[in-house]
Amino acid sequence: MTDNARKVLRVSGPEARPFLQGLVTNDVEKLDHGMVYAAMLTPQGKLRTDFFLVPDSGPGGEDILIDAPASEADGLLRLLTMYKLRSAVTVTETGLTVTRGLGMPPEGGFADPRDAAMGWRSYNGQPDEDVDWNALRVAAQVPEMGVELTPDTFILEVGFERLNGVDFKKGCYVGQEVTARMKHKTELRKGLARVRVEGAAPLGTEITANGKSVGTLYTQSGGEGLAYLRFDRAGPEMTAEGAQVRYPA
Repeated sequence: MTDNARKVLRVSGPEARPFLQGLVTNDVEKLDHGMVYAAMLTPQGKLRTDFFLVPDSGPGGEDILIDAPASEADGLLRLLTMYKLRSAVTVTETGLTVTRGLGMPPEGGFADPRDAAMGWRSYNGQPDEDVDWNALRVAAQVPEMGVELTPDTFILEVGFERLNGVDFKKGCYVGQEVTARMKHKTELRKGLARVRVEGAAPLGTEITANGKSVGTLYTQSGGEGLAYLRFDRAGPEMTAEGAQVRYPA
């Protein structure tokens, strides 16, 4: 699959790694071992956007590619440019195309670090067509920017720790204090979950039970769906318009 909903940025220069290390949720040094899933947050700990960091294989190997949602790429480029100040880095947009597939990654490709079921990503390879990526996302509980991920998202509520998108030992980054506090001092009362769905409902439909709001139903496939729930109200008898929703799935 050629993913036209993505854009690829390039962070160039000898300070590319330390520059990003102070901004993103994951440890940039993990690039030595492959692709890294990460995000940038607001100072209040809410999501700006998620993305993949990709080690550059070109001359010198200092550059880092950022595989980001196309809808967020321009804003991310402006944000990184604002943060760079006197850092010896340059942030530019590339014309690279993102391709995806299942099985072993092609030469120059990388295994998706979120979940093995999500296959590989490449920037110079041939796409693997006819893959139902939404079905795979639902089965693996992988959220997508613009659908389950929004500017109001706290990343721990949508599974970033399980999806290898945050590192609690790397040190400071924007939004780190709030994220660490949620990790160590609170029990998550709301979050993303896989639910059983009988019928269908439009994306973003409110889920209710006993006349109370329980959450929101998002991507659906094969009788299951991803929902953002209040866990204290969730149960086996919920509705989302004409659909019956059950939790656990």
